[in-house]
Amino acid sequence: MAKTKVTAPGIADDAVTVDKLPNTSVTNAKLANSSITINGTVVSLGGTIADVGTETFPTVTAVSPTVITNAQTSVTVTGTNFVSIPIVEAINTSGAITTADSVVYVSATSLTVTFTLPVDGTYYIRVENVTDGLAGRSSSAILNVSDEPVWVSPAAGSIGTFVGTAAIGTQTFTATDATSFTCAPNPPVAGLTFTTGVGSCTITGTQTAHTSAASNSFTITATDAEGQTSGRTFSVSWSFSIEGSGGFN
Repeated sequence: MAKTKVTAPGIADDAVTVDKLPNTSVTNAKLANSSITINGTVVSLGGTIADVGTETFPTVTAVSPTVITNAQTSVTVTGTNFVSIPIVEAINTSGAITTADSVVYVSATSLTVTFTLPVDGTYYIRVENVTDGLAGRSSSAILNVSDEPVWVSPAAGSIGTFVGTAAIGTQTFTATDATSFTCAPNPPVAGLTFTTGVGSCTITGTQTAHTSAASNSFTITATDAEGQTSGRTFSVSWSFSIEGSGGFN
């Protein structure tokens, strides 16, 4: 008697091969699981990666100021896609990583970040959103840590008393790391000449502003290669002798 049904025991293992199935015979609807879930998004079998939700990474584009000292300093970090409150790190070009002392979330494009960076150098800024672990780093080392100029001599205050009718000689003012100096007012006294230089500056000449005892004050500001400044205020006094005075018996 001919069989009219094919039962499971009657099918040999591997008897039904892919080649024997029409292309459309097994559809997603006929499967117990017709899709997969990636990052919370359901994707049908046979779908493409375009069906998966796009991950949103933060970006870092700028900091302000761009130059700070080793002391604890607040900077503004600008970028996109920040989520409250992210982890912010400064990465030295040597590879050393320093986590920010504090982070204040201002908006999705702005953070107020406090760093204490004891090592001079240039730093990349990295922001990581703690909500999903996505992170972004500045494309270049946008933060410069550098010591501001340090005054060596003379001490602030009076640089001396000089004869008002004579040249004062060369008065030299020195600060480490300084690439230039400015003086306010300039000249510090009429008749004197202020000359800037690298590491030091000078004042020379003979004053012409006074004919009797007087004093003047002025401020010299040292600037380094990173644009950092340090000012010091000085004063100078002038004395005059009495010529042709009469004598007393």
